[in-house]
Amino acid sequence: MFNYVSIFLSFYCPEKPINTSLLFQIQKRKKKMSSLIIPPILTSPQDDAAQLHKAFKGFGCDNGAVVNILAHRDAAQRSLIQREYKAMYHKDLIKHLKSELSGNLEKAILLWMYDPGTRDAVIVKEALSGDTIHLRRATEVLCSRTSTQIQHVRQIYLSMFQSYIEHDIEKSASGDHKKLLLAYVSKPRYEGPEIDRNIVEKDAKTLYKAGEKRWGTDEQKFIQIFSESSRAHLAAVAYTYKQSYSNSLEKAIKSETSGYFEYGLLTIVRCAENPALYFAKVLHKAMKGMGTDDSTLIRIIVTRTEIDMQYIKTEYQKKYKKTLHDAVHSETSGSYRDFLLSLLG
Repeated sequence: MFNYVSIFLSFYCPEKPINTSLLFQIQKRKKKMSSLIIPPILTSPQDDAAQLHKAFKGFGCDNGAVVNILAHRDAAQRSLIQREYKAMYHKDLIKHLKSELSGNLEKAILLWMYDPGTRDAVIVKEALSGDTIHLRRATEVLCSRTSTQIQHVRQIYLSMFQSYIEHDIEKSASGDHKKLLLAYVSKPRYEGPEIDRNIVEKDAKTLYKAGEKRWGTDEQKFIQIFSESSRAHLAAVAYTYKQSYSNSLEKAIKSETSGYFEYGLLTIVRCAENPALYFAKVLHKAMKGMGTDDSTLIRIIVTRTEIDMQYIKTEYQKKYKKTLHDAVHSETSGSYRDFLLSLLG
């Protein structure tokens, strides 16, 4: 590896002579690298629409072609492809994909076709109002998103389903879990890095008194602090809690709460401290042991690809000494595997 500090000094420090041998090595390396770079193949939305239509024709669907196109297009490009497909063939691309694909590949690609905000709205709606209620899934999505993301999802949710997200939470959740979700989606939170040390210490003490120090738990104090605090503030509270009371805030939550309420609080604090590590752990759990939780695998990879997947991959390898790419490769197969691996990059 080249020493870039030495190169800098060679050029900009007059008392230090230029290392011509090193410069020659750099030029040689650059020339070699440039010969390996393959120019990107630029296609228009019309070209992509035509290739997708071609993949659907004949006996069976060319899944490889569908994956090769859609897995490498961002949200704006996917939207343009859908528009062009409708204009060119007078058919809805989503409906055509549904009729041509099947299994986990179908689920993954259909979820991928939405933009991030719409995708979250669809996941939460299905979790709260589908044939089977999935409160854990809805909690994961809502409690792991930033305040800005949640407000965006609320708007899309109302526009798409003519229903307030709070209304569906009211119908499906209960108890302290319902109170936490309603507070978390309705209260805007500061998203900057600044914190007030005095308030941090006060909140850490309040949580200790509301939980470990007393008989029983004052759940409302937990709901208030967790739903109103910025991520930076809550991360500082968790750190201060550990330093002051010789126990982690996570352990306190586990000992003082239970069920979906516990899961919601843990999701909030873990995403405040390190969201990439949180999702790395969720992915690992989905692939751990016998069988694979494909629903979770699809949901996390598809929803995080356009947000923070590079960080998640780093945390996964750091914690489990194995790349996320290799883990997914060993747990999936066929075009479904190709699609997920393409999203991972």
